[in-house]
Amino acid sequence: MGELKLLDCTLRDGGYVNDWKFGHNNLISIYERLIDSNVDYIELGFLDDRREFDIDRSIMPDTDCMEKIYGTVDKKGKIVFGMIDYGTCSIDHIKPASESYIDGIRVIYKKHLRVEALDFCRQLKELGYIVYSQLVSVTSYTDDEMLDLIRLANEAKPDAVSMVDTYGLMHQNNLMHFIDLLDKGLDPDIALGYHGHNNFQMGYANCIAMLAYETDRTMLVDGTLYGMGKSAGNAPLELIAMHMNQKYGKNYKISQMLEAIDANIMNFYQPSTWGYNLFFYLAASNDCHPNYVADLMNKKTLSIKSINELLSRLEGEKKLLYDKKYMEDLYLEYQSRDIDDSDAIKRLSARFDSLSTDIFEYEGDHEHKVDGINIQKNILVIGPGSSVSTEREKLDAFIEKTREADGDENLEIIAINYIPEEIPIDMIFISNSKRYLQMSSALARLISTGENDSKTVYDENGMPVESEGSDRVQIIATSNVTSKRLDFDYTLNYSSLIDEEADIIDNSFIMLLKALVKAGVKQVNVAGFDGYSDDKLNFINPDMEYTFIKDRTAELNQYAKDKLAELSKDIEVNFVTTSLYTM
Repeated sequence: MGELKLLDCTLRDGGYVNDWKFGHNNLISIYERLIDSNVDYIELGFLDDRREFDIDRSIMPDTDCMEKIYGTVDKKGKIVFGMIDYGTCSIDHIKPASESYIDGIRVIYKKHLRVEALDFCRQLKELGYIVYSQLVSVTSYTDDEMLDLIRLANEAKPDAVSMVDTYGLMHQNNLMHFIDLLDKGLDPDIALGYHGHNNFQMGYANCIAMLAYETDRTMLVDGTLYGMGKSAGNAPLELIAMHMNQKYGKNYKISQMLEAIDANIMNFYQPSTWGYNLFFYLAASNDCHPNYVADLMNKKTLSIKSINELLSRLEGEKKLLYDKKYMEDLYLEYQSRDIDDSDAIKRLSARFDSLSTDIFEYEGDHEHKVDGINIQKNILVIGPGSSVSTEREKLDAFIEKTREADGDENLEIIAINYIPEEIPIDMIFISNSKRYLQMSSALARLISTGENDSKTVYDENGMPVESEGSDRVQIIATSNVTSKRLDFDYTLNYSSLIDEEADIIDNSFIMLLKALVKAGVKQVNVAGFDGYSDDKLNFINPDMEYTFIKDRTAELNQYAKDKLAELSKDIEVNFVTTSLYTM
């Protein structure tokens, strides 16, 4: 059985959580605790010549900076590493090992860069460093590609080759397959390593399997304190150390690790939690880059089922090599279920223009009808902005005044993607599958119990008919939304209402205005379309907030202003409540 080694990479991989800004005191404290824990190897941070030196961060432009940050600490014989993401730090920024605080450098690289990266490893070896070759996204390698990598590694002769399960996709069957290939093919003096992530909660389990593999080769596994790291986090160092103490007679000082967790790491856990969660499960279960999941979840328009269906359409190399436009095209294709909505538009038009007035001319004492005109109802569209609550008196006064002037039957209240509290609605516009799924039960109860003060029921031609009991809320849905428990009264063609050139192609407010224009509506009143603010809640329901909005408020508000100006030639939009779109 070969030697078994444990490497800590908290100060490097953990830095993805806090942009490597641990603070100098924390950097030194964590480092000293790790030295005293007797862990075999310690990785101190990234070497990246694109970054400025900052004594509070564990990412730095050259090897001299390692001395500036950690030089006061006695290594006590420990072997310490830096890491380079190949292409981000030139060899010119690397001093010879004899002049450097660090003993080794680990080089991470994607498989299409393996030739150049292993040549870079060779150059680092010539400078006297211990060099580890780190295979990013190891699960993306075919057997032939792995055999080619083995050939290149045997030529470059790094001290170790490590499998990096970047997206936490590995289970023990494919872990064992890659270990077998590498163990049989690599020169015997090259150590074999594993760096896991916890998308499937397999990081720790895979470390145990890796350590149990019978070989004469040195085997090493990575961990971080409390699993601190990007995505779903890493294998927890303290758990691996405990296992190695119990199973292999190691002498790691777990108490030192726990002290570092309590005194230092927990300060970063509360504001930026890491570990297993739904987001990273979706990425791992679909073998894809987590940015694809982020793109789809940030839209807040799709159910989890729909997100899974979309992710399953990712193909080939694109699955792990993130391409934003590729996902946008898939999203548009998925949402655009084209239908002929001419009948629905006709019925909406009839509903909104259901009042008619005859025009007469007089000849002497006789009158005769010469024409008739339709008079559009008053339409009030209610959005989910917080002004629906904060300016409720103004909104109620508008509704009351309109009803007194024109009668209850001549006011149509349409909500967008939510059910307002204590405001009786006549219709609801649904363009967001996720929001529909969330409110489908409440909407079904509203319709079945008739707990609504809508006044009129319409036939298939949009004309009023007599009804018994309470009147039913009508549903206008776009074709990307699949009905659940309820039949939609009007289904509109999604692709004809979106803006393919926009960053957010399916703004529900703009989509409904376009639908009203198609139905011949010339004037509409709106409330609860507040615009986006970076210093207060934007929605009446905090659960509706978008996480990415705070950084893009000006851009999103300007888009809405531009679209309203464009639509103004066809429809007059009057804001009942305060809106940034009018400022």
